[in-house]
Amino acid sequence: MAIARAKKTPKPKSLDIFVWQGVNRKGKKVGGEIPATNVIALKTQLRKQGITPSKVKKKAKPLFGMAGEKNITPMDIAVITRQIATMLTAGVPLVQTIEMIGSGHDNPKMMRLLSDIGHKLQSGIPLSDCLREHPLYFDDLYCDLVNSGEQSGALETIFDRIATYKEKAEALKSKIKKAMTYPIAVLVIAAIVTSILLLFVVPVFQEIFNGFGAELPAFTLMVIGISDFMQNYWYMILAGIFIAIWLFKRAHRNSQHFRDATDRAILRIPVIGNILEKAAVARYARTLSTTFAAGVPLIDALDSAAGASGNAVFRDAILEVKSEVSSGMQMNLAMRNCQIFPDMVIQMVAIGEESGAVDDMLAKVANVYEAQVDDAVDGLTALLEPMIMAVLGVVIGGLIIAMYLPIFQIGKIV
Repeated sequence: MAIARAKKTPKPKSLDIFVWQGVNRKGKKVGGEIPATNVIALKTQLRKQGITPSKVKKKAKPLFGMAGEKNITPMDIAVITRQIATMLTAGVPLVQTIEMIGSGHDNPKMMRLLSDIGHKLQSGIPLSDCLREHPLYFDDLYCDLVNSGEQSGALETIFDRIATYKEKAEALKSKIKKAMTYPIAVLVIAAIVTSILLLFVVPVFQEIFNGFGAELPAFTLMVIGISDFMQNYWYMILAGIFIAIWLFKRAHRNSQHFRDATDRAILRIPVIGNILEKAAVARYARTLSTTFAAGVPLIDALDSAAGASGNAVFRDAILEVKSEVSSGMQMNLAMRNCQIFPDMVIQMVAIGEESGAVDDMLAKVANVYEAQVDDAVDGLTALLEPMIMAVLGVVIGGLIIAMYLPIFQIGKIV
């Protein structure tokens, strides 16, 4: 008996970027770049738009593969989401919206992504399913919201909410990066300046001190000892730093327990921990407000909020809230039992549950805490500016004093 062989699913054809020139219906010369599988598909696509192509050629790739292409960032996704929301609200059909945004984008990767989504839409695949095939750029929350918009027939409203959510999320992420980057930059600069002084400046003074023939002060001897150690073992110090960073990244990537412990430790850092707590509350409120307003069930919305919280402590607390809400408890009481959410947030949720406007109340909470994060980051920046001067002054001034202290003592003896 013959065995039937399963048909292999054909691999999707890769898209290339083509540079074209042509004439539109009004006789005006036009041109641009469009991704397509081949020249014939491109010409067919242009003729559908009322353009008669006169010149078409494949765009030359960079010498080193994709070296000339930019990666697609979360902010890029936020921008095209806002563009889709605007065009859908204006009455432009979805397929045409995707094609227009893709053909006008300056990033070839984004052009290929949107072109792929547009081709699948034309074949009848729902938008949410098209997006799920690109999880690197569209997470489950994004796809679930689009799916709810497709089912309710209010896709333009959903995209407007998603765009607002993504814009707020990226703005908040930028503020958190600013809060974390500034103190790290200060420490790095201080370490570099100190290393330069110990490796190149202190040895010059050490040669001068060798001709004194007198006992050096203890502070100077300590600095010289540190300088000698760095000169003899600088490669070991450098290797140790790189190994420590590599081990930390590996543990953070592979161990959930280590990531959770790191998140808990970060929340204990003065000032920065407070900023991260406010940011986690803002993300929780913003995510829950967006999903709840889009018609996503509360239990599923809490799942999305837990994933978007950005911190293990708040993730576990939100999952605990979900468990208690599933058993019939009101959300504000479940949040109070966690003993991690501020009283103001709990009270706002309670008012929302009583009035039937939880999504509105959570949106107001998100606005308040996003503003507090913004103010806290500005305050941290203002606080760190004098601290930078103080740290660098103490480090550099201490080294200078250590080097000139023997000279001062000799001057007194003379």
